[in-house]
Amino acid sequence: MPTSNITPTRSVLIELKKKVKVTKSGYKIIKMKRDGLIIEFFDVMKKVKAMHGSVTSDYEAAMTKIAIARAVEGEIAVKSAAYALKTEPHVKVSSKNIMGMTVPKIEANFKQVNLESKGYGVISTSAYIEEASNAFEKLLDTLIRAAEVEITMRKLLNEIEKTKRRVNAMEFKVIPELEESIAFVRFRLEEMDRESTIRLKFLKGKDKGEAA
Repeated sequence: MPTSNITPTRSVLIELKKKVKVTKSGYKIIKMKRDGLIIEFFDVMKKVKAMHGSVTSDYEAAMTKIAIARAVEGEIAVKSAAYALKTEPHVKVSSKNIMGMTVPKIEANFKQVNLESKGYGVISTSAYIEEASNAFEKLLDTLIRAAEVEITMRKLLNEIEKTKRRVNAMEFKVIPELEESIAFVRFRLEEMDRESTIRLKFLKGKDKGEAA
């Protein structure tokens, strides 16, 4: 706040003091939020790293199973089983709250059904194709859970950056400017008090001189 726009009165000084008090209180709250978000971020980052490992291992397992199925049953049999598949996962997307921030919550429901219910039957396929199918179901489930924590981590990072900017703005701009304004008003009030005192002394001295 430019000091040139401030009227140096006692009521203005009181208002500025109130603003500083409220701003400093808000600053503490936002700073606590920033610290809490950082803690949450590191917790989620650990989950992301773990999920990346799970995705890698599940992907390798699924590719191994499908390679075995192709080698034993042939490419046509594997593709036929894939095209005949009737079941599909049910994905539910909702939200949850972390430190006042909304993040996605993704749940996938994979119903465990027999070969016939899946659509490709027992006679036309084999355990190798079924194992490959189960491996890819597991991979898909892992990918969905990985997507949830990945998005959460990115949203947390963005929120941390925004909160840090607010904290820095309050710490290095808003609060110093308010305190500078208070100092200016105090200085001007003291200056006016001194001028008034001098003026009164001068008037008293003048009155005494005239009386004499």
